[in-house]
Amino acid sequence: MTERPLLEIRGLSKSFGPVQVLRDVDFSVYAGQVTALVGDNGAGKSTLVKCVGGIYSIDSGEYLFEGRPVSVHGPRDAAALGVEIVYQDLALCDNLDIVQNMFLGREIRRGLVLDDITMEQKAAETLAGLSVRTVASVRHPVSSLSGGQRQTVAIAKAVLWNNRIVILDEPNAALGVAQTAQVLELVRRLADRGLAVVLISHNMNDVFAVADRIAALYLGQMAAEVRATDVTHSQVVELITTGRSGPLGLGATL
Repeated sequence: MTERPLLEIRGLSKSFGPVQVLRDVDFSVYAGQVTALVGDNGAGKSTLVKCVGGIYSIDSGEYLFEGRPVSVHGPRDAAALGVEIVYQDLALCDNLDIVQNMFLGREIRRGLVLDDITMEQKAAETLAGLSVRTVASVRHPVSSLSGGQRQTVAIAKAVLWNNRIVILDEPNAALGVAQTAQVLELVRRLADRGLAVVLISHNMNDVFAVADRIAALYLGQMAAEVRATDVTHSQVVELITTGRSGPLGLGATL
């Protein structure tokens, strides 16, 4: 497990007109680790993630990948680095099956026709590689899947393309207890395979169940980036709600 961040954001600021959403934010993501990005509504989590994903341009700051400064001017640039975002709405097509969804827009062809056999094999191998056992057939239509299975397909789709950083936006927001447990196991397996995982979540139980590191945003500023084992549940809640907890946080002196 390397100590050098795979992805490092330094001094990022982002405004929309007169409204400054992010101010001088530092954010690091490590390969083989789950980094939980937490913060209250309006703290800037989605904006930060969209800056990382190239959807929003950065007003000022540095974007480093493997220690080298890079320019990210759009989603294609982020994708070229291996950054994939799985949004809360999943962006899956109910009328298509699992294979068709996983290869949507990136279909494998043999000449002029689709290579369905290869795509089916790769989809099945990806799910098997993630130890997914809740999906009986990769030819099931997405409309027939449970919420947890849909989330699994969306995550597997992100992994299929050899991405190195997977960002998950509230993956358990609409799931029950059993499905949440399945998704959290999958999140942990992604990190154990060497991927860098960013988990956006409001659920502190989920955060402490899988996160190696916790990054807490407060009103557009990074209040603290800490190891999950170095803080308590209540300290993280204080960082989220006030930006400070004892020696941690904005304005604190260590």
